[in-house]
Amino acid sequence: MRDVLEAIVITTPGVPVPRSGFTGTASSCARGAPPPVAPRDNSLGASSRRSPRSAGVAEIDPATRAEIERYAKLFWINTGPYNNLTARKFVLACTPEAFAAAARAAARAGARFPLRAGETLDALLDRLRPMFFDSEFDPTVTAKTPPHGQDILAASANNLYVGVTMKDLEGVEERYALNSRVVKGDGGIVEEVYRVGGTYGRCIEAIIEHLEAAVAYASEPMANALRALIAFYRSGEDADREAYDIAWVQDRESPVDTINGFVEVYLDARSIKGAWEALVFYVNAEKTHQIRTLAEHAQWFEDHMPWDPKYRKEGVHGVTARAIDVVIETGESGPITPVGINLPNDQGIRERYGSKSVSLSNVNEAFDRSTLPEFRTEFSSTPEEASRATKWSALASELTTNMHEVIGHGSGKVDQRLNGSPQAALREHFSAIEESRADLVALYFVADRRLVELGLVEPESHDEIVRAEYEAYARNALVQLRRVRQGTHIEEDHMRNRQMIVRWLMRHTRAIDVRVRDGKTYFVMVDAAAFREGAGRLLAEVQRIKGEGDYAAARALVETYGVHFDPALRDEVVARVDRLRLPSYTAFVMPRLEAIRNGEGDVVDVTISYPLDLKAQMLEYSAATRHLRT
Repeated sequence: MRDVLEAIVITTPGVPVPRSGFTGTASSCARGAPPPVAPRDNSLGASSRRSPRSAGVAEIDPATRAEIERYAKLFWINTGPYNNLTARKFVLACTPEAFAAAARAAARAGARFPLRAGETLDALLDRLRPMFFDSEFDPTVTAKTPPHGQDILAASANNLYVGVTMKDLEGVEERYALNSRVVKGDGGIVEEVYRVGGTYGRCIEAIIEHLEAAVAYASEPMANALRALIAFYRSGEDADREAYDIAWVQDRESPVDTINGFVEVYLDARSIKGAWEALVFYVNAEKTHQIRTLAEHAQWFEDHMPWDPKYRKEGVHGVTARAIDVVIETGESGPITPVGINLPNDQGIRERYGSKSVSLSNVNEAFDRSTLPEFRTEFSSTPEEASRATKWSALASELTTNMHEVIGHGSGKVDQRLNGSPQAALREHFSAIEESRADLVALYFVADRRLVELGLVEPESHDEIVRAEYEAYARNALVQLRRVRQGTHIEEDHMRNRQMIVRWLMRHTRAIDVRVRDGKTYFVMVDAAAFREGAGRLLAEVQRIKGEGDYAAARALVETYGVHFDPALRDEVVARVDRLRLPSYTAFVMPRLEAIRNGEGDVVDVTISYPLDLKAQMLEYSAATRHLRT
């Protein structure tokens, strides 16, 4: 799909950019479709060589070309044809005939398409037609709440399970749970392992090449972690993955760091399989004070968690927290990016060795600067609420994001019988439960005077910051509906988490009112004390669910409060957003780094530029990895 699109939209040849982050993009194992369309690494694999604009390209109808470019941008930022936030497939709005005419024009201009042996261009377009145009063909990439009677794996259009249902996996013990896909063949269930010599082996070899080159320039702790990562990429064995996680956590001082591998499990309906991502970042020393202060006092927060003491950690150690500036994010972490990260996800390693939290400072700053004033005023119930949001949103967001990562994800422990893997017990609801747990920790402690004592907020502004944060959280549960323009339920775990918390507070406390004025709905935070008390009460239950692996309670909580919504309310929100021409979600164009060399060829400096051209950057990245997809 990708190279079919790019063969049409390209205007100049792509320029290869040999960076380790880029080489893994083809192996993000994320949003490919199962047969009859081949998995992403094959269906996007290209033998095309893009040609400059020519007479053939000029024959494309302008309206068709504009629609193809619109679709291509969505495809690029979502790493495939599924919305990153809703998990729903988006389709081309032009006709199949117009799209085919554009493809033929590109072919006449010299573009080459990823044809199978003996396949014609028309046959290729017919094969891909359901993916491009039929919204009901493989409609959802991750279906944690599928239509009644459907299996969560069979209903999910990703390529993590091929011909496999949940029933097929009963009694199956996966050796490579995180870094494999599961295929059902004539010989039974088979794990196709992501490693050198295995699935995505060529891509992984290219990643290793760049990691090995980086070892020579890394600090010794970082070099140890990189060598451990290389060993894991070669073997695929869980013991090597654990060794890498431990080495990475123990590197607490390197000014430059990376996250690289099969990490987050949001894409998997079972919350087991990791999607590939890579980030390279450096420490922002000026902004690290706040998040590091939280880490240094993590034991105090642990001791004051409003949950059963048996789930509190004793002797909290190894919590590293830093503010960072991101240089590159790819795979599942970009161009749509997180704002904070806490790793590793392995609960056992967290409890024994600690964790590392990072706040993506330049991402948070860019988000805040790009938020239009109209966005806040439209959904704030009063001018005073909008004014508080303008004044305090950046600080409140940074503070709660840091608490979410450091004392949220990094806190608590689980029953020993879970063997450090609550996700195996909570299955499709694990990620929503874990994200709600981290959010609730932040919401509970943002109102604690301990933050004043630690110098993180000024005493005279603390109450205003708390109010602004609680108002924003309630408001966001309404505003986020703009992203779910089809259907009547939410799939994405962060969105489920936010709606679950707000709807639970509406049902069980006096903290939030729903008000309608002039035909517009507002979620109004009216009682900060009730909000905090309710957050603490819900947090205690969420931690119990995670600690005990209580699947039934997790399902009841998430599906009662986090999944379903009123489509009429969604339509109202969408109309308000569209009237103001506000974006539904945000993606990032990465800075470009270029080496400056002296006469001997040594790197003596690096220049940074900000291209702000998504199309050019995506074509450039794709060119750098095309040889891995042929």
